[in-house]
Amino acid sequence: MPAIIIERRARDDVRAVMAVDNLCFPTPWSENAYRSEMGNVSAYYLVARLPARRFGTPTEREARIIGFAGAWIVMDEAHVTTIGVHPDYRRHGIGERLFGAILEEAVARGVRRASLEVRETNRAAQSLYAKHGFTPIARRRRYYTDTGEDAIVMWVEDLQAVGTGQWTVSSETTDAGEPAAGHWQLATGH
Repeated sequence: MPAIIIERRARDDVRAVMAVDNLCFPTPWSENAYRSEMGNVSAYYLVARLPARRFGTPTEREARIIGFAGAWIVMDEAHVTTIGVHPDYRRHGIGERLFGAILEEAVARGVRRASLEVRETNRAAQSLYAKHGFTPIARRRRYYTDTGEDAIVMWVEDLQAVGTGQWTVSSETTDAGEPAAGHWQLATGH
């Protein structure tokens, strides 16, 4: 698999993110929800993209969004609002890289605590979150309106301690070896 670029979501990315969201979740976010989050000063959203190809069809020459993640970061707390990876690209560590990048930003902003909700049947996601120090603390009955499924609330009390040395951010470079403006990649330390 080619290198994946993790970067801030841009306004122009909304439709591509929605396409992936539709493949990931029975009840995806609306276009209005995504656009309103663009104006939310507490919101921090990322996308994962395949780099553009130099040759091929016009579609192949475009950088393709294959994942997304987001969080609200308010004072010393973060709440992960969404994370999804295109089904064709799962099990390649992209979700973990997106999640790690969200946590890295939270740590950089001085966040101490973080929370999220996850479907009770989504064991893979629960395992990923536990790997990053999150523990289940509560259950929200019938939280997911599409199926009536419960949500497991997961929490980490001291993200600064959990994250120390766990994530390493390295710059994406151009063909000339120069740092690419606005692009970075996350390499997990384990």
